[in-house]
Amino acid sequence: MKRSKQTRGEIEAKQRKAEEWRRTLAQRAAERRRLRDYKIALARDEVPVVTSRLAPTNSYSIPDFVERATYRPEPFVCKDCGFAEVWTPLQQKWWYETAKGDVFTKAVRCRACRTRARARKSAARRVHLEGLARKKPSAS
Repeated sequence: MKRSKQTRGEIEAKQRKAEEWRRTLAQRAAERRRLRDYKIALARDEVPVVTSRLAPTNSYSIPDFVERATYRPEPFVCKDCGFAEVWTPLQQKWWYETAKGDVFTKAVRCRACRTRARARKSAARRVHLEGLARKKPSAS
């Protein structure tokens, strides 16, 4: 036989569901605010720093981008070819937060020179390993 009154368990289940829905809406609103702030920073040519994603460092000093809490475009001259370039805020964010690069390093080579240097190093490594393989006495 069906009762007309809700049981305590049904009431608590509805309350839990409502609370979960409010939490979901709050998370969505926070994500929208974060995205809006990110777009505003990009329009100003700045990207916010997420300090929790930076690689740990034992230095007593704090890098300037952490103090101001944003990455800004940084012009530099390539040390190989002398070409003037700009290290963009998104490239900095990737280097420091995703690749976990040291926070006190800066860009010194343009993309073309980095590619050439990487190819040169891998070729030298391959030649070295081939030389080691030739030196090994065969196990008999």
